[in-house]
Amino acid sequence: MTKGPGLLFVVSGPSGAGKDTLVEGLRQTRPTLRYSVSATTRPRRAEERDEEHYFFVTNLEFDRLRRSGGLLEWREYGGNHYGTPRDYIERSLSEGYDVIMKPEVNGALAVKAAYPDAVLIFLVPDRFSNLRERLLARRTETNEEIARRLEIAQQEMKCIRRFDYLVVNAQDRPQEAVRDLEAILQAERFRIHRYPDDSIHNVETS
Repeated sequence: MTKGPGLLFVVSGPSGAGKDTLVEGLRQTRPTLRYSVSATTRPRRAEERDEEHYFFVTNLEFDRLRRSGGLLEWREYGGNHYGTPRDYIERSLSEGYDVIMKPEVNGALAVKAAYPDAVLIFLVPDRFSNLRERLLARRTETNEEIARRLEIAQQEMKCIRRFDYLVVNAQDRPQEAVRDLEAILQAERFRIHRYPDDSIHNVETS
C-alpha cells in the first residue's frame, strides 16, 4: 500500500464535455476523494451552493487572493474570474488525500506547471456537436455566449497532447467515462515511483 502525499488529478476539457457530471459520479465511487472547490467572481446560479460548488467572492476579494499568492492558478473566462485556492490543495495532499479538480484547459496546464506530478485528464464528447446540445440544455447562457464557448472549445482541443490521459464521454453513457476515470486513478496509485523506497526494498528482498 502506498504512503505519503496524496495525488492531484486534474479533469479538464471544453465547456459542455460533462466534467461536472463525471467528477460527481467519480466522487460517489470514491468517498475519500477530495474535491477542489474553485473561487469565482461570477454570479451564483439558483441551484449552486457557496463553498460546495464554488467559493463565490467579489472582484476585490479575488484580487486580494491573487496578489497574495493564494491562488494556485487563475484565469478570466467570459468576463468573470476563476481560481484555485492554493491552501486547500496543499493541505489535502500533505494529509495524504487524493484531490480532484476540474479547471478550464489553461488552468489545468498552469496547475501542471506548479505541480509536475499532477495527473492531467482531457475530457471530450464523442462528437463535437454534442457540446452545443449540452450547453443549450443548461439554459444558463445566451446564444452569443454559447457561440463564444464553442470557439474557445475549438482552441482548447489543440491542447490534448499536453495532457496525460484522454477520456471520451459518450452521449447518454456517462457511466462508461466514470469507469475510465476510476481506472486512471487506480492505475496511477500503482505506479512504481509512488511507492516509498522501503516498500520496494521489502519486495526486492523478500
